[in-house]
Amino acid sequence: MNIGFIGAGKVGCSLGKYLSTHGAAVAGYFDQNRQAAAEAAQFTGSRSYEDMQRLARDADLIFLTVPDGLIPQVFRQLCAESGDLLAGKFLCHCSGSISSREAFAGIEETGAFGYSVHPLFAVSDRFETYKELGGAFFSLEGEPSHLDDMAAFLKGAGLTFQVIDPASKTKYHLAAVYASNLICGLIGQASQLLQECGFAPEDALKALTPLIAGNVEHALAAGPVQALTGPVERGDVTTLQKHLSVCESEDDRQLYLLLSRKLLDMAKEKHPERDYRELEVFLYKR
Repeated sequence: MNIGFIGAGKVGCSLGKYLSTHGAAVAGYFDQNRQAAAEAAQFTGSRSYEDMQRLARDADLIFLTVPDGLIPQVFRQLCAESGDLLAGKFLCHCSGSISSREAFAGIEETGAFGYSVHPLFAVSDRFETYKELGGAFFSLEGEPSHLDDMAAFLKGAGLTFQVIDPASKTKYHLAAVYASNLICGLIGQASQLLQECGFAPEDALKALTPLIAGNVEHALAAGPVQALTGPVERGDVTTLQKHLSVCESEDDRQLYLLLSRKLLDMAKEKHPERDYRELEVFLYKR
C-alpha cells in the first residue's frame, strides 16, 4: 500500500517517517508550502508532489495531515482535482476532535473510504517525534466495510490502537483534553499559589516536579482510585475549609469544589467502609 500525505507539518512528517521506518511505502508529500513538502520528502526518502492529483494517482492511502479546521476544505479540493482517481482508495485524517464522517462528508460519491487515525500523543517536532510514536496509543474509526484492513495496516506498523465509534469522537477528544490541556491549567494554578507563598516561578515548578511526576506515575500504574491520597480521601473537612478560605476568587472556589466532588466519588470507591457523609454535606451544600 503506497501512502501519500497532503500536509507536511509536524504530524505528516512524524507519521510518514515512523511508517517509512516500519516497512510502509511512503509515496510522498504535497503541501501548499513547497519547501515544507520537499523537506518532508527528503526526511522520509520519498517524493515531493506539485499537485494533489499526481499524489492521488500514486497513493492508495492518503493522509490529510493539515490543521483540523482545514480538513473538510482540503478534502473538497482533493475531490475537485482528483475525484476520478479516488475510487477504492483510503482517506485518513489525524484529528482528535472531528470524526471521519464530519471530515469527509459525501465521500461515498467518490468511491473512497474515510477514516480517522489519531495518536493520543503531543506531536511537538517535525523531525524528532516519530521516535516516540511507537509508544503512543492510537484511535481508529471510519467506514465499517474496510475497518479490518485499516486495523491490519496499523497493526503491521507496530502501532497500538483502539477502534471507536465515530459518534464517540467528541467524548474521546474530551478525555484527551482532560489528560493533557486541563492538567496544564492545574499545574499553573499550583505554581501560582506557590509563587504567592514566596517561590520564584522556576523554583515553584522545580518544587512541584517530583510531586506531580510521582503521583502521575502511581496513578497510571495502580489506577487513579488506588493512587488517591489527601484530605478528601481522609474525609478531612477542616483542611478543606482552610483551603477554601484562601481561594481568592469564586472561580477558584468552584474549581476546588468541583474537583473535590470528583475525588469524593473516587474515595467512596476506594473505601466503601468509610463514612463520608460529613464531607459530602460540606461539598454539596455550599
